[in-house]
Amino acid sequence: MNRSSLLHPGDDMLLDLATRLADEAAELIRVIRARGFETVTKSDSSPVTEADHAAEAHILAGLRALAPAIPVIAEEEAAAGVRVEAGHIFWLVDPLDGTREFAAGRDDFTVNIGLVRDGRAVLGAVALPAYHQLYAGHVATGARRIDADGTHAIHARAVPPEGLTVLASRHYADDPRLASFLGGRRIAHLGNIGSAAKFIRVAEGAADLYPRLGTTMEWDTAAPQVIVEAAGGSVTVMDGEPLRYGKPAWRNPHFICAGKREPSGA
Repeated sequence: MNRSSLLHPGDDMLLDLATRLADEAAELIRVIRARGFETVTKSDSSPVTEADHAAEAHILAGLRALAPAIPVIAEEEAAAGVRVEAGHIFWLVDPLDGTREFAAGRDDFTVNIGLVRDGRAVLGAVALPAYHQLYAGHVATGARRIDADGTHAIHARAVPPEGLTVLASRHYADDPRLASFLGGRRIAHLGNIGSAAKFIRVAEGAADLYPRLGTTMEWDTAAPQVIVEAAGGSVTVMDGEPLRYGKPAWRNPHFICAGKREPSGA
């Protein structure tokens, strides 16, 4: 597919909107973290905090005010039983991806706002509140990081000669499927962190591979997939096809997030 064909009129405005709202939600999360919060358990046994709800409310208000024709599917609304008809274009929002990390006082949690068009995630923004980092991307025009040093284009890297830097989920750190998947590959480093931060580190060339062999939801992956693909990497299901959106119950299959193609023998 011609990458330029993915750029639609109005996409610049939508990307600016997603980027601004992700940044504002990150600040809300930092404020709540600084003053303290309570963690409760949802019906699916996952945690949720005041920060999840406050960030989602802010993002939803902004998207629905300035892009009212585009449906929004958001994690906490979905958990509360809100059903949204997506159509061929829709937003996917995870207001605080990595709530376990956040609640435990760790730093690898994110804000994810992604736009899907015809089953493909095409633009989005990801904030890493604890690091004061903001990432924005469009699959047709590239990805960038915004931080205290300014705005910089980011690029996935080719695997270095010493081997792969692999990031895996902290929650699935002891999963035997990971060792089986990595068997035969040259591994320089294996680390475990939470949230969509793993995608981002691949996108900016700090890591090479993130295999996800457990359950994720579409709002977990849409925005960070955009950042990876816009930076020259890939996010594919196990048969090599790109991870797509609009699936039943918003549930993803296993997938592989990778930087530039591995050289043979890596």
